[in-house]
Amino acid sequence: MNEVKMFMGLTLAALVNGLLIQAALAEETRTALVPLPSVDDFTGGEDGWGVGLGLSVEYESAYEGSDEFEFEPNPAGALQWRDGDNIYYFAGAALGWRGLRSETWLLDASVAFPVEEGREESDSEDGRLEGLGDVEGSTELVLQARRAFDSDWRYWLDARLVTSEDGNLFLVGPGRRFGDQTDGTGSELGLVVVFHDSDYANRDFGIDAEQSANSGLAQTDLDGGVRSVGLNYTFRYFVSDHWQVFGEALYEHYSSDVRDSPIARSDYEAEVGVGALYVF
Repeated sequence: MNEVKMFMGLTLAALVNGLLIQAALAEETRTALVPLPSVDDFTGGEDGWGVGLGLSVEYESAYEGSDEFEFEPNPAGALQWRDGDNIYYFAGAALGWRGLRSETWLLDASVAFPVEEGREESDSEDGRLEGLGDVEGSTELVLQARRAFDSDWRYWLDARLVTSEDGNLFLVGPGRRFGDQTDGTGSELGLVVVFHDSDYANRDFGIDAEQSANSGLAQTDLDGGVRSVGLNYTFRYFVSDHWQVFGEALYEHYSSDVRDSPIARSDYEAEVGVGALYVF
């Protein structure tokens, strides 16, 4: 009987050890373009196609400046093609390219096409947008650069420009990656300062003479400057060889100019989202 127990114990130990070795090998074979959870890479470190498809659910502000919150399901994932240190991708309504340069520079350029209205009067169930009309979405060009302070991307600085016919948005801030994975999983925390020009500011928070007459809200014209200061937390993990879970939490505190707008019913914008996807 003791021999049987010993055999079973050795067999179980060998099985567990084998699974751990397989997990370690799987980790080694997956090498993301950069090891950041906020930059998805479904190619497994190899040239060619990478595909991830899934769904996320977000609990977020109903519109910019809203004190109302809502749940919203969204598709998740991307179609990617990797060629060395370059990835070309189609994600949601965005078509773009990102590339790694000198191991510490990540550059990204994309065109994001509008898939829905920027803001509708019906977005407020309390009727706080009545008389303001709908704000149309617009095609945006997004240019981004991240500079790592070391080759393992433990700390980095991010800068992003969003430009469209509605104006310009600029974001800048540092970040910190947690975990030692090289497959793009783990978690990270970023600090961001957001700037907008007057066109972009008035698209979301301005009220012209006609809107003022229709809504009864005070006419408001904003200058460009600081829009908000915020924190962004991201996590991403493989729960099996193909299934991945991810999530994000975002908090932005508006500047005093934005808070003075009658549209801004809250001093902040917040969002929490979780999801899962299958990596082919």
